This record gives sequence, C-alpha cells and structure tokens, in this order.
Amino acid sequence: MDFITALEKEFIAQANTAQSSAMEAYMKNHFPFFGIAMPQRRVILKSVSAEYSDSIKANTRTLAFQLYEKPQREFHYCAIELLIQNCSKKLQKDDIHWIERRLLTYSWWDTVDTISKYLLGRYLTQFPEQTNMVIEKFSNASNIWLNRSTLLFQLDYKKNTNFSILESVCEHFKESNEFFIQKAIGWALREYSKINPIAVQNYVTSTNLKPLSKKEALRIIEKQ
Repeated sequence: MDFITALEKEFIAQANTAQSSAMEAYMKNHFPFFGIAMPQRRVILKSVSAEYSDSIKANTRTLAFQLYEKPQREFHYCAIELLIQNCSKKLQKDDIHWIERRLLTYSWWDTVDTISKYLLGRYLTQFPEQTNMVIEKFSNASNIWLNRSTLLFQLDYKKNTNFSILESVCEHFKESNEFFIQKAIGWALREYSKINPIAVQNYVTSTNLKPLSKKEALRIIEKQ
C-alpha cells in the first residue's frame, strides 16, 4: 500500500457524513468533504506519514500534486501541509511556478490564504529579488486569488513586513468591489497594526478605502 492509498483508507474509515454536510455548506458547496475536522485530520496525516516518511521526504511535491487530484478537500489540506512541512524552508527558485498552480487549483479562501502565508510568503523571503516580479504578475492577473495572495503573503513577516509594498498593493486594489479583496486589505493592515499601529492609522485615515477594508484594518486599533 502506498502513502496516498493509506491516507484515503483512513479518511474513509473515519468519515463523518453529518459533519461533511456542514463543512460543504460552509465552503459554499465548492468541494466534497469526508467530514474530518482539522485536529483529527492532522492526527491521521501524522500517523500515516510516519509509516511512509522516507517516501514523503523523497517525493513531497509529486505526492502533494497527486493529492490535489483527489476531489475531497481534506486531501488538498494535507497536500499543502506536506509542502509546508517538507519544502517551505528549502524552496527552489523555480518553485514559484507550482506555488502559482496551487493558488489557481481548487481555489477558495481556505487554501489560498494558507498557501499565500506559508508558501508564497516564505518563497519571497528566500528569493527577495523575485518580489517585484511576482507582485506585478499576480496583482495584475485576472484571477482574484492571485490578487489576494499579494495582499496576504506578508502575514507571517511581523516586524519584517515591508509596509511600502503593503501600501502599494492596497493602493492597487482599494477600489475593488470584490469581497475577498476588500477583506484581505483589511486583514493585512490589521495584522501589521499589531507591529505599527500609527502607520496603519495614518494610512487608513488618509486613504479612501472601502468600508469593509477600513473596518477590518482598524479593528484592533479601535479596541485600544
């Protein structure tokens, strides 16, 4: 039995029909689910991975892409977690191509946000010379998920956030009527407000942001 077959066997054995319906509804019925919540899914992945650790380490990218060919959302989550665990700290320059494909495959906020933060974000810390090119390409794409990734890739940067880049991307998208873009602007600014609330306050008050973006950006500041 190989890794993916073993993982699928465990998912089928522990599937929860009642919970799957609720999870599918929460995700607007874009994807089928086994009905396995994140803590349980991670226990299963850890257990199965331990039996196939050598194979996973040698073939992480291939296995992750094969998991993405499965319809159930839990497989996609596992694929991303394997990539984060085994690849995100030692990425290669050409990896931007499969990162882009992951952002574009079975796209929805749940996977896009994780990929943006832990794969795209870490890629651009390892290859900072690629930052301008990637941001220009993704922000000018006709796909909202690539657009959203340019707003969120710095979520894990904290004090290393390049606020000039964040401002520039927010400016690029501030007139967008797309909910997921407006929300991302607010989220990115709110996260940086934990580091530099004055900079965020000044930017928001001097910029004509959409109400949702402004509300999300100032959520922490207004509680202080």
